[in-house]
Amino acid sequence: MEKYKVGVIGGTGMVGQRFITLMERHPWFELAVIAASPRSAGKTYEEAVGSRWAMDTPIPQQAKDMVVMNAESDVEKIASMVDFVFSAVDMKKEEIRALEEAYARHECPVISNNSAHRWTADVPMVIPEVNPEHIQVIEAQRKRLGMKRGLIAVKSNCSIQSYVPALHPLRGFGLERILVCTYQAISGAGKTFESWPDMVDNVIPYIGGEEEKSEQEPMKVWGRVENGVIVNAVKPAITAQCLRVPVSNGHTAAVFVDFEKVPPMDEMKAIWAEYRGRAQELKLPSAPEQFLHYFEEPDRPQARLDRGLGNGMTISIGRLRPDTQYDYKFVCLSHNTLRGAAGGAVELAELLCAEGYIVKA
Repeated sequence: MEKYKVGVIGGTGMVGQRFITLMERHPWFELAVIAASPRSAGKTYEEAVGSRWAMDTPIPQQAKDMVVMNAESDVEKIASMVDFVFSAVDMKKEEIRALEEAYARHECPVISNNSAHRWTADVPMVIPEVNPEHIQVIEAQRKRLGMKRGLIAVKSNCSIQSYVPALHPLRGFGLERILVCTYQAISGAGKTFESWPDMVDNVIPYIGGEEEKSEQEPMKVWGRVENGVIVNAVKPAITAQCLRVPVSNGHTAAVFVDFEKVPPMDEMKAIWAEYRGRAQELKLPSAPEQFLHYFEEPDRPQARLDRGLGNGMTISIGRLRPDTQYDYKFVCLSHNTLRGAAGGAVELAELLCAEGYIVKA
């Protein structure tokens, strides 16, 4: 098949770097443009990134000598060169909203890793295995913005992807109350241990805005499309506490849950093992064959051992047991820069292509 031409705006940051690596051998997508801030524009990508390259693998050969474009002033030109863009820019929220709308109005679909549009009512915030039907709202968004093929779609916050996928197949039992504590890797802040030595041998019990996102974003993911907007769910009640921990990659969540109708533990495990989402039905390139994997071992999942499961796209679950205050408690793990960030956005782009919302220009 002829590949979709892809741009990465915000390509020099950590998530942008991950997008670049994921494009290297993608069967559907081909990197055509890298764009970043004015200070990087005009340099080769290798020069622009310099010593800030944070991936485990080298800069892809194709990207090294690409000349970085200006993400803000070259919108029209970039839009003419690609079929869609991934957005990973580091700007103020109002600036991100304006920039992403500018690309969309130039009929360039935008798949965003940023939070700026997550609460725009006609912008779908999608985990492809959980709420793929939300992409239907794009037709109303296009009418509002006067677009034919442009669109904005976003992925959710990385922290909720460590536990919402495990809870989602259990909604038939009536999720009542959820308490979640997340233990989040430093790459979620765009850092390595070299660039953030204060995190070595340390835990920081605060991540700005993270607890609010962890409590509120599941309500949109579990909402419904109605009259051209996404109407948020009203249940379950979620309270969250988020901590930064000295782990390079991998967000862990300790989950406590109450149900309306309490399921047997064996049934919960069977549901997790058998669950398949739309991404698996469509056999999307980034979709893991096993979306949810339960570990019977008492000391799993572990970030270092299990974050790469399913090429970093599988959600790991373990330690399911009764609790004294809630019905059950268990532990989850997701790779925060793959499933939780760039990988999740790539899978979302694949879904939009497969469902006909992104077409070649």
